[in-house]
Amino acid sequence: MTKPIQLSPKDMISAYLLFFIIHGAQVGVGIQGFQRIIYIDARQDAWISVLIAGIATHIVTFCMIKTLEIYGSNDLYGIQIDIFGKWIGNLFNLMYIVYCFVACFSVLRNYIEVIQAWLFPSIGTWFLSATLLIIIIYAFTGGLRVIVGVSFFSIILSLWILPMLAFPLKYSTAESLFPILENDFRSILKGAHSMTFTIIGFEILNIVYPFIKDKEKIRKPVHLGLLLSTLIYLAVMLVSITYYSGGKLVKTIWATLTLFSFISFPFVERFEFIAVCFWMIIILPNMCFYLWAAYRGATRLWNISGVKFVWLFSFFIFICSLVIQTRTQINTMNTIFGKVAFYVVFVYPILLWPIALLKKNFTSKKVKHNEQA
Repeated sequence: MTKPIQLSPKDMISAYLLFFIIHGAQVGVGIQGFQRIIYIDARQDAWISVLIAGIATHIVTFCMIKTLEIYGSNDLYGIQIDIFGKWIGNLFNLMYIVYCFVACFSVLRNYIEVIQAWLFPSIGTWFLSATLLIIIIYAFTGGLRVIVGVSFFSIILSLWILPMLAFPLKYSTAESLFPILENDFRSILKGAHSMTFTIIGFEILNIVYPFIKDKEKIRKPVHLGLLLSTLIYLAVMLVSITYYSGGKLVKTIWATLTLFSFISFPFVERFEFIAVCFWMIIILPNMCFYLWAAYRGATRLWNISGVKFVWLFSFFIFICSLVIQTRTQINTMNTIFGKVAFYVVFVYPILLWPIALLKKNFTSKKVKHNEQA
């Protein structure tokens, strides 16, 4: 097996912080308008699709942890090299770096679209992209502990947004949820599959794991983080189904933000403007973790410094943000990325665990045979 990653104590973080890491990496731009996509597939049973997707994250995470425990203190990049060999393993590592790049870019481009649609339609994409990338670069140069701190404060500072969902409940009708299970189970599963783009992010555990001090305590905070994310998505979906009529929900691109548009206070008339601005705090951990995960993989392939990598990474994202401009292009990108992410995040870890077990057993038998010889 490959040697464990050697880290200094100052680079390590406590296991309880995984609660903030997992939840911060999961909740992002997807929550602004995931309801429409799921509702098209599962109609009023869309909330069941959300629940199934949430349960699936716990199952996949269980497989991830089992695989990581086999290797002690190694990340996904090292595991792939050990299982598949240097050439194929590095090819998989390169593919995972590209996945992290596309994931980071998807979050950035979707948020820019929201800003342009709701707040500043005349501001150029290049300006918003450059501004957000500078913030990400600044956070990245501080290291993992700073990124974890960003994730912690993004959750704490955005908690006040959730109680605002109580306002639309005044105009909601529970009858919209019935009849339950009217749609066939295949449609409900299709809706759960459509949740992929929205609910991914927890796969960052594969890269963060070596940096955890007390690895025997990771299960509880990880699953609690997943549970909180699932409950938030479930609550948002239930409010949306009961508030909107079916036809209106299908036509509403950013259903969550539209819910906020009906909220007003004497001192704030357009509450959705505040929500869009605060969403930048929510999406920052998404982009920072994907950038950091890509860098961890790049160090396996090339002798590159963090400063050089982050500027190259950001430059390519900036160029891509200028190429993909229209709503059709962004929607196509989200659809394709969601399909790829399903196999990377949900299918691959389940397959990797038994392969890692077979590799471990084969290696153990080989060592035992050599000792006896």
